[in-house]
Amino acid sequence: MEPAKNYISEYYNPIDTVESIFSNQDFELDRRNLNEVAIEIQGKWNNMLLFFAWEENMRCLHMSCLMNIESKIEDRSKIFELLALVNEDLWVGHFSYWTEQNMPVFKHSMIVTDTESEFEGKISQLIDIAVKECERMYPIFNVVLTKGMNPRQALYPLEFETIGRA
Repeated sequence: MEPAKNYISEYYNPIDTVESIFSNQDFELDRRNLNEVAIEIQGKWNNMLLFFAWEENMRCLHMSCLMNIESKIEDRSKIFELLALVNEDLWVGHFSYWTEQNMPVFKHSMIVTDTESEFEGKISQLIDIAVKECERMYPIFNVVLTKGMNPRQALYPLEFETIGRA
C-alpha cells in the first residue's frame, strides 16, 4: 500500500497558500494580481517587503525579501564585493541588489511539482530563512551601503562564534 500523497493540481496557485499563511497575522498584504502578492513585515531593524510571484508555465514560485536600506554610496563595487562575500556562505537563496530601488534583496525560487507534499510548511520555512538572513545581514548591508565601510571589515563581526550567555 502506497502512502497518501498531497497532490497539487495543475490549476493550483501557491500565491493562495502564501496569502493564507499571512491572513491570520497583522501584516499589510497586497494581492497585486492573481500571481503576485506583497507583504510588509516589521523586522528587527526596519520594515521588509516580502514579494511572491508565481510563474505558471515554469511552475516556479519566486520569493524576494527587500531590505529597506537605500544606498548612499556612489562606488557600487563595494556593494557587489559584499554580495559576493555574503553569498559564499548561503545554502538557500542569495542576496542581490535591486538597482531600480537602490536596495539589497534576498531571493529564492522553488519549482512546484504535482506531488508536492507539505507545501505550506516548505513556504513557511522559506519565509523564515529569508527573514532570518535579512535580519542577520541588515547591520552589515547598512554600514556598507550608507557609510561606505569596506565589506570585509563590515563582515568581521560575523566571524566570531558566540558561546554561552551573558
